[in-house]
Amino acid sequence: MREPVAPVGSGAAPDLVELAGIVARQRAELDRLREQAATAAVVERAKGVVMARTGGSADTAGEELLRRAEAGRRTLLEECRITLGEGDTTADSPAEPTLPDAPRRLAPALAHGRSPRELARCLLAHLGPELAADAVMIYARRDGGTLELLGHAGIDDRLAAQWRHGPPFGGAEVSDAPAAGEPRRPPIGDPPGRRWSHAWLPLPGGDGPDIRVGVLRGRPGPFTPRERDRLREAVLLCAGRLCGFTAPPEPAAGTLPDAVRALFAALPVPAMLLTPVRGPAGATEDFRVDAVTAQGADVLGGTGDDPAGRRLRELRPDLADTPVWRGCLAALAGGEPYESEPFGLPDMVDGVTEPATTYAVRVTRLEDSLVLIWVRHTSFDRQEQRLADLQRLGDLGWANWNLAGREASWSPQVFAILGRDPADGPVGLTGLPGLAVPEDRPALSRAVEALLDDGVPLDTPFRVRGTRGVRHLRLAAELHGTPLEVHGFLQDLTARRRAELALVESERAILTQHDVLQAERTLVARLQNALLPLPQRAVELAGLRVEVAYLPAQAGIHVGGDWFSAIELPDGDALFVVGDVAGHGVGAVATMAQLRFTAKGMVITGSSLTGALARLNTLLLHSRDSHGTATMVLARYEPERRRLVWAQAGHLPPLLLRDGEVTYLPRPRGMLLGGAASPHFEEAECRLEPGDRVLLYTDGLVERPPENIDVGLARLAAAVAAHPGDGNGFPGPLLETMLDGERRDDVCLLDIRVPGQR
Repeated sequence: MREPVAPVGSGAAPDLVELAGIVARQRAELDRLREQAATAAVVERAKGVVMARTGGSADTAGEELLRRAEAGRRTLLEECRITLGEGDTTADSPAEPTLPDAPRRLAPALAHGRSPRELARCLLAHLGPELAADAVMIYARRDGGTLELLGHAGIDDRLAAQWRHGPPFGGAEVSDAPAAGEPRRPPIGDPPGRRWSHAWLPLPGGDGPDIRVGVLRGRPGPFTPRERDRLREAVLLCAGRLCGFTAPPEPAAGTLPDAVRALFAALPVPAMLLTPVRGPAGATEDFRVDAVTAQGADVLGGTGDDPAGRRLRELRPDLADTPVWRGCLAALAGGEPYESEPFGLPDMVDGVTEPATTYAVRVTRLEDSLVLIWVRHTSFDRQEQRLADLQRLGDLGWANWNLAGREASWSPQVFAILGRDPADGPVGLTGLPGLAVPEDRPALSRAVEALLDDGVPLDTPFRVRGTRGVRHLRLAAELHGTPLEVHGFLQDLTARRRAELALVESERAILTQHDVLQAERTLVARLQNALLPLPQRAVELAGLRVEVAYLPAQAGIHVGGDWFSAIELPDGDALFVVGDVAGHGVGAVATMAQLRFTAKGMVITGSSLTGALARLNTLLLHSRDSHGTATMVLARYEPERRRLVWAQAGHLPPLLLRDGEVTYLPRPRGMLLGGAASPHFEEAECRLEPGDRVLLYTDGLVERPPENIDVGLARLAAAVAAHPGDGNGFPGPLLETMLDGERRDDVCLLDIRVPGQR
């Protein structure tokens, strides 16, 4: 099929106009997308600068840019250009494009710099391969106009020391660099052994600290415009970190009194006064060191410089996100003093890490500042702490009595054990029996007298009564030295004594319960024997030879509810029943007796097998235990036709042995008794032949938890095939094979044999 072609004429004009409109809209959309892409590039670059300055995430940087734009009533793009630097149009310049991948590589590295020297090393590592840079130097102008070298990379420490207060570049001033981040190349001097070309860039923004970043390289010649753009980007990315490291101290809420400075100068302990440095949201981000003792300066780094006015994170970054840092925040917020556990803190001596020293800190709030005192723990302090911990964990304490001076000294744990106020002082040795309960005083007094008169070591239990009730204690002591002293310890054995009494009571209850259960087992066993007598030999019923085996469980002390019946009915037929009641004990035996006798009575009076099962189900539902269940097999044998009719209620199928082949009879429908109000039962029949054997059994013969029941049925079939049962005592070898090990459940077995042809 061909497309219809419009004739060329006056009617074609609207089509051309429409096509022209589509082209125009597509061009406009393309321009919009290009503008959007350029805008997105500027926004992403600005977000990178904010991330590098604050160390935050990309989402946080975007929110910060939006907040600034709203506060200044500017568009987001205008705010991004301001963040990137006044007059910075390199992002839109097609002639000299910036290096988009370099900032993405540099920004994460700068964000992890912890000092100006680390930032200088990071800048050199990124600028060296791209710009052939050989060194990076970072200077700041302090109060009074003096220059100070903050960080350097690419020059050795000796040369850095010579250039500490300014580079010797033919008199060029670092602060002469143009504003707005535009680099310049000062006159080239002749540093020792090299000729350098230089580029100096100030930090963007007029409100920040007066800082210049210098990039030096050994080859002559100016930096190209593309290289200048790269330098501006690098300085923008590291500006935030440099501001955090080098900003002068924030003005305090009030001028620090000279008396406070003099106090910290005279204190003989490591201490410092910290003022919180809060972020835009008001949260404490750092602490400024306003005053510090000489020992405190050693803890903060020991470089010889005065740490006053610097940030705590800058001086000791390893304290961030530690319990000490969180304790300082808690003390500042709540006003409660904080005392830390002892912890190891590496010493910093002239920038070199020394082995860790154990400290504890005590923090106290002073108006809106914190006084932090460092407590150094010596080996003796740690030994004392371990001894105190040992006494506390062992509920014991030491006590000394000087017999010559009649003086006594106790550890704090002894006062805690006796519930005595330390302000009341210790008790003399002869007065110690007075603290015991009246029943224990004579024995404790005799033990103390034997110690003092004959030097017999004392080791005596006694009890005291206090606010926490009766406490069981043990006192051990002996004589030492000249003049004589009595050294001893007191131990609280209350918890152990209570545990011993509880154990004795538990053993007594277990023995009592065991006796009760043994008596119940004996009663149940006697009741079961009375209700379920076992024949002493094989029984002849309706021309069949029947052998019965019943074995109680060996595990536990309860008797189960397995039972059987094998009787001859008035019409000459034989009735065989095997059942299993869930549970153990008197209740199971009672339910077993009820079902056993009722089943026989129903069948004798003419009820069918399925009818008997239905009525037994109703009987069980309305019995004393409404939640009781049972399984059962009912089988009726007609000798004239050798016809075996059977029904089952959730029971295992009978096993048939014929001509050496073992099979299980197919199960008719039927569910366990007590499981439903209106169950459905069906009958099945089997014609027996001379020489056949039929086994009816309970699950204790085949079950071995946790294996599947099918495994047990297969094991029974194999055992029956291996023991065909020629002669008397057939169940014996079969039971030995099937019941290898401890019996966990009762076992009931009916072995029914059809006589062979004569």
